[in-house]
Amino acid sequence: MSVRVLPLAALFLVAACSAGADDEPAPAKRTVERAAVTLPPSPAVLDYQLGTAYQPPAGVTLIARDSTAAPAPGVHNVCYVNGFQTQPQDRELWLTQRKHLLLTGSGGEPVIDPDWPDEFLLDTSTPSNRDELARITGESITRCADRGFGSVEIDNLDSYSRSGGRLTVDHNMAYAALLSARAHDRGLPIGQKNSAEVSRRAHDEVGFDFAVTEECHAFSECATYTGVYGVHVMDIEYTDKLRGTFAEVCADPATPRTTTLRDRKLVGPDNSNYVFQHC
Repeated sequence: MSVRVLPLAALFLVAACSAGADDEPAPAKRTVERAAVTLPPSPAVLDYQLGTAYQPPAGVTLIARDSTAAPAPGVHNVCYVNGFQTQPQDRELWLTQRKHLLLTGSGGEPVIDPDWPDEFLLDTSTPSNRDELARITGESITRCADRGFGSVEIDNLDSYSRSGGRLTVDHNMAYAALLSARAHDRGLPIGQKNSAEVSRRAHDEVGFDFAVTEECHAFSECATYTGVYGVHVMDIEYTDKLRGTFAEVCADPATPRTTTLRDRKLVGPDNSNYVFQHC
């Protein structure tokens, strides 16, 4: 296990604009004092179990599971939290009790992720929204810690790219900083998910400790992540977008050593579509 001791500093300041239309946060500055966190092992044999939690195959040393699942015993568990979009099973909760926190289009309708039409984008554009969203998502992070997970990954940092210009990277960075502080307060390292192009900012300004990538080899993004996080990058490639053979993926020096091949729906081993291989 690798231990990273983060530097001492003062506050992460995000100055809110006076009630303007865009409400752009000011540039972030890293000044928060933070405790040491224990990073996920690397290299590791990763099993990505977001679709179904099941008995890990022999040799697995690292597992990612949803925050609603229990961690697997005897290995490092990464807790998945959808930080910037809603989960499908919570659709009615957001529409009936938290609609003011959903990003809306010109007609007032919630903005959805076109690739995941059951997920609404969260509105991170104002300080008050970010604070309220951080309290809600922070409850999931706390649940991860209480259940015994060793770290947390926050999905959909790139939701601004699907917002039609209603969100900016700075909005999401300011919100991510609140989630990072919550995770570190609970002793959990926190992983960046998506937005390879802002990895340096995500690491330096937000405080992300490692990266979880999906198809960084298929999209030629692996070096962007490893250039910031070094060996602390875990990648999942999917069978339907595999570029070459998986052996060729693993042989590519740009591929993180912690790389796993999974089926797109992340089914369990009792399903005929199940695939699990690792570098």
